[in-house]
Amino acid sequence: MSQKLKAGILGGTGMVGQRFIALLENHPWFEVTTIAASPRSAGKRYEDAVGGRWKMDTPMPEAVKDLVVMNVNEVEAVASKVDFVFSAVDMSKEEIKAIEEAYAKTETPVVSNNSAHRWTPDVPMVVPEINPEHMKVIDFQKKRLGTERGFVAVKPNCSIQSYAPVLTAWKEFEPYEVVATTYQAISGAGKTFQDWPEMEGNIIPYIGGEEEKSEKEPLRIWGEIKDGVIVPAQSPVITCQCIRVPVLNGHTAAVFVKFRQKPTREQLIEKLKNFRGKPQELKLPSAPEHFIQYLEEDNRPQVTEDVDYEHGMGISVGRLREDTVYDWKFVGLSHNTVRGAAGGAVLCAELLKAQGYISAK
Repeated sequence: MSQKLKAGILGGTGMVGQRFIALLENHPWFEVTTIAASPRSAGKRYEDAVGGRWKMDTPMPEAVKDLVVMNVNEVEAVASKVDFVFSAVDMSKEEIKAIEEAYAKTETPVVSNNSAHRWTPDVPMVVPEINPEHMKVIDFQKKRLGTERGFVAVKPNCSIQSYAPVLTAWKEFEPYEVVATTYQAISGAGKTFQDWPEMEGNIIPYIGGEEEKSEKEPLRIWGEIKDGVIVPAQSPVITCQCIRVPVLNGHTAAVFVKFRQKPTREQLIEKLKNFRGKPQELKLPSAPEHFIQYLEEDNRPQVTEDVDYEHGMGISVGRLREDTVYDWKFVGLSHNTVRGAAGGAVLCAELLKAQGYISAK
C-alpha cells in the first residue's frame, strides 16, 4: 500500500490544474487520486475531459488518464476520497471563497492557487522561504470554521515572485520605496499562443487587478500575526505597472529601490546568493537548493536561458546597478506557472505537512 497522502485537484482540467498534475507525477509525499472539475467534465475519463487541451510540454501522466473526473460541487463526495486538496477552480471570487471553505469544513485542508482568500484575515498567504510562520494563523482560522484539521491556505500572486523574494533578502538594509514594472507571460492568463494568436508580436499595457495585487500582496507577506489575524506591513511602499508580453512562460520585473541603509553592490549580491529559508532547511521535495541566483552577464536573466532555473522553482536576478534617482535597480525573473502558481502551492503543501497541518485522514 502507498504511504503517500491522497491529493485531490479542484479545477484539474485547466492550465494550473494541469500544471499541478504534471508537478505531482512521482511526488515522494503526495499522490493525485482524485480530480474534480465543472459539471460538464464530470463523469468523463480525465484524458477525455481534457481532450486536445493538454497545455504542458510534458506528456499527460499515465496515472491520471483513466481517473474519472468528479463534480467539484459535490463537496462531500470529493472530500471523502482525499486527505487534502489543491484548488485551481475557475469561478467567481465569491463562489471560490464559498467552495474552498466548504471543503475545509469537511475537515479537508485546501491549498489554493486562487486569489479569493488572499485577504481573508486568518488565511495564511505564504511564500515558504519568506513567511512560513504565518501558517500559525491556521489555528485561529480553525476556531472560526469549527474544524479540527480543515483550513484554507493560499499562495500569493505570480507577479510578485520575481521581486518580493529579492526585497526580503535585502530586508536589513530597509528598503522603503519601490517602483516595479512586470512583463508577464501569457500563460498567466491560462493561454498559449494557439489560444491567443493576437498576442504574437504584441504588448498589452493592462492586466485586470494585477497592479493592486503586485503592490499590496508583498506587504501582507511581510506582515505579522496579531490577535489571530495577519496584519500587513506598512513598508516599503510599492508602485507597480503590469504589462502582458508575447512570452509563453516567465514573468520579468524591472525594479527600482530606495534604502534607508546604504548597502554596497557586493553586500546586495551576497545577500541574494546566501538567502535560504525553511524549505531549504527542511529539504522539502520541491524546494530549490539555491532559491535566488545572481547572473553577472549584462544580458541576463533571459526567459529562454533562465526561466527553468531550479526546475522553475528558483528566482533569477541580474543587472544590479546604481540608479540616478533611486539607490539601486535590478531585473528579476520567475516561472509564473511553476514557482508563481502550482509549484508554489505544492511547496506550501509540503511545508504544511512538515509542520503537521496536513496528514492522513
